[in-house]
Amino acid sequence: MDDEPLSEWAKRRDAKVGRLRAVHLTAGEGDPRGFHVNPDAPRIIQRWNGHLWEPYAFASDLAEAKRVLYATDETEAADPPAPGPAPRLGTGTGRHRKPRPPRPDPR
Repeated sequence: MDDEPLSEWAKRRDAKVGRLRAVHLTAGEGDPRGFHVNPDAPRIIQRWNGHLWEPYAFASDLAEAKRVLYATDETEAADPPAPGPAPRLGTGTGRHRKPRPPRPDPR
Protein backbone atom coordinates (compact mmCIF):
# COMPACT_ATOMS: atom_id res chain seq x y z
CA MET A 1 0.00 0.00 0.00
CA ASP A 2 1.04 3.58 -0.61
CA ASP A 3 -0.53 4.84 2.61
CA GLU A 4 1.70 6.36 5.25
CA PRO A 5 1.70 4.94 8.78
CA LEU A 6 -0.87 6.46 11.11
CA SER A 7 1.85 7.50 13.57
CA GLU A 8 3.55 9.69 10.93
CA TRP A 9 0.25 11.31 10.01
CA ALA A 10 -0.53 12.01 13.69
CA LYS A 11 2.92 13.50 14.22
CA ARG A 12 2.44 15.81 11.22
CA ARG A 13 -1.04 16.82 12.41
CA ASP A 14 0.14 17.49 15.96
CA ALA A 15 2.92 19.74 14.66
CA LYS A 16 0.25 22.13 13.34
CA VAL A 17 -1.58 22.43 16.68
CA GLY A 18 -1.19 25.93 18.12
CA ARG A 19 -0.89 27.79 14.82
CA LEU A 20 -2.49 31.23 14.79
CA ARG A 21 -4.34 33.12 12.06
CA ALA A 22 -6.15 36.45 11.88
CA VAL A 23 -9.67 36.73 10.45
CA HIS A 24 -11.64 39.91 9.74
CA LEU A 25 -14.26 40.65 12.35
CA THR A 26 -16.54 42.55 9.94
CA ALA A 27 -19.28 40.55 8.23
CA GLY A 28 -18.54 39.20 4.78
CA GLU A 29 -14.77 39.47 5.15
CA GLY A 30 -14.15 36.26 7.09
CA ASP A 31 -11.82 34.74 4.49
CA PRO A 32 -8.38 34.46 6.15
CA ARG A 33 -6.68 34.69 2.75
CA GLY A 34 -7.50 38.43 2.60
CA PHE A 35 -5.33 39.19 5.62
CA HIS A 36 -3.90 42.44 4.20
CA VAL A 37 -7.25 43.82 2.99
CA ASN A 38 -8.74 46.69 5.02
CA PRO A 39 -5.84 47.17 7.48
CA ASP A 40 -7.91 49.31 9.90
CA ALA A 41 -10.60 46.65 10.43
CA PRO A 42 -10.65 44.69 13.71
CA ARG A 43 -9.56 41.06 13.65
CA ILE A 44 -10.09 37.89 15.63
CA ILE A 45 -6.96 35.84 16.23
CA GLN A 46 -7.79 32.15 15.97
CA ARG A 47 -5.77 29.17 17.19
CA TRP A 48 -5.81 25.71 15.59
CA ASN A 49 -6.55 23.05 18.23
CA GLY A 50 -6.11 20.05 15.93
CA HIS A 51 -9.74 19.88 14.87
CA LEU A 52 -11.04 23.43 14.37
CA TRP A 53 -10.08 27.10 14.65
CA GLU A 54 -11.03 28.48 18.07
CA PRO A 55 -11.01 32.15 19.24
CA TYR A 56 -7.71 33.07 20.86
CA ALA A 57 -7.40 36.89 20.98
CA PHE A 58 -8.76 40.14 19.59
CA ALA A 59 -6.81 42.73 17.59
CA SER A 60 -8.08 46.21 16.82
CA ASP A 61 -6.24 46.47 13.48
CA LEU A 62 -3.75 44.73 11.17
CA ALA A 63 -0.66 46.07 12.96
CA GLU A 64 -1.79 44.68 16.30
CA ALA A 65 -2.72 41.36 14.69
CA LYS A 66 0.78 41.08 13.21
CA ARG A 67 2.32 41.75 16.63
CA VAL A 68 0.35 38.81 18.03
CA LEU A 69 0.92 36.47 15.08
CA TYR A 70 4.62 37.15 14.61
CA ALA A 71 5.71 37.67 18.23
CA THR A 72 9.31 36.65 18.94
CA ASP A 73 11.13 35.68 22.11
CA GLU A 74 12.71 38.45 24.17
CA THR A 75 16.12 36.96 23.47
CA GLU A 76 15.67 37.49 19.75
CA ALA A 77 14.38 41.03 20.26
CA ALA A 78 17.32 41.92 22.51
CA ASP A 79 19.87 40.80 19.91
CA PRO A 80 18.83 42.31 16.55
CA PRO A 81 21.03 41.45 13.58
CA ALA A 82 23.87 43.88 12.99
CA PRO A 83 23.25 46.27 10.08
CA GLY A 84 25.64 45.95 7.23
CA PRO A 85 26.02 46.79 3.58
CA ALA A 86 23.41 45.33 1.26
CA PRO A 87 24.64 42.39 -0.80
CA ARG A 88 25.53 43.24 -4.38
CA LEU A 89 23.79 41.47 -7.18
CA GLY A 90 26.08 39.78 -9.63
CA THR A 91 25.82 40.03 -13.37
CA GLY A 92 23.73 37.54 -15.21
CA THR A 93 20.16 36.73 -15.96
CA GLY A 94 18.79 34.75 -13.06
CA ARG A 95 15.25 33.44 -13.14
CA HIS A 96 14.05 36.36 -11.01
CA ARG A 97 15.44 39.05 -13.30
CA LYS A 98 13.77 40.57 -16.31
CA PRO A 99 15.19 39.40 -19.60
CA ARG A 100 17.27 41.99 -21.39
CA PRO A 101 16.06 43.24 -24.73
CA PRO A 102 18.07 42.00 -27.71
CA ARG A 103 21.04 44.19 -28.52
CA PRO A 104 21.63 45.45 -32.04
CA ASP A 105 24.45 43.84 -33.99
CA PRO A 106 27.58 46.06 -33.55
CA ARG A 107 28.69 45.64 -37.20
